[in-house]
Amino acid sequence: MLCRLKRLVIASALPLFLLTLLSPAAHAADLVVSAAASLTNAFKELGQSFEAQNPDTKVLFNFAASDVLLQQIIKGAPADVFASADQEAMNKAEAEKAVQPASRKNFANNQIVLIVPADSTLHITQLQDLTQAAVKRVAYGNPASVPVGRYTKAALEHASLWDAVAAKGVPAQNVRQSLDYVARGEVEAGFVFSTDAAVMPDKVKVAVRVPSQTPVSYPIAVTSDSKQAEMAAKFVAYVLSPVGQATLARYGFLKP
Repeated sequence: MLCRLKRLVIASALPLFLLTLLSPAAHAADLVVSAAASLTNAFKELGQSFEAQNPDTKVLFNFAASDVLLQQIIKGAPADVFASADQEAMNKAEAEKAVQPASRKNFANNQIVLIVPADSTLHITQLQDLTQAAVKRVAYGNPASVPVGRYTKAALEHASLWDAVAAKGVPAQNVRQSLDYVARGEVEAGFVFSTDAAVMPDKVKVAVRVPSQTPVSYPIAVTSDSKQAEMAAKFVAYVLSPVGQATLARYGFLKP
């Protein structure tokens, strides 16, 4: 009798146990978003508000230089969404069939700025001032793998200053590293996006707003190997929505 009672208790508890395992909360989907380093602050807020509207989804971010992220995706790293800081990286993504071309959208614009430490006493008001002897080190993203570096190189080449500045160059792995170099006073000046400069207003100041030869535009797309393609498309749509655009604007991004 006792054994039979135990079997009945176990049998009655089993459906509840299975229901718990199969409930949405127990199987919340992870949405992996690989995004350019300059998007860190804005996308973290976007991720939180997206999760609030989609409680069964957890947004996991991977922030780095756009080209680095692309190589990770090509080599099989999990990613559902790719957001780049320039068109070149996204063009490469399409060429490598790493993203779904039809899902590609431009969602924001930015601007290149030359920054100096907040306590700098150097008189830098134009790019030509970087050639003065007092400027010994200049940080910028590596043009081979970092969009801000490509924009910077193009602007300096247009001003016939690339060789002179490159001789003092401290290449950074991403735009936030360039920002950190300036914020810590390890270099006299550095090139970043205006949105990055706004992250540390107490440690850096904008010396020059740099005209770009091409628009500083940000594209986003769903990856080809996404396991959450429908939710990934929903995230892309959210970034482009009025709420998403308002969030980006608060962090200094311009409309695409």
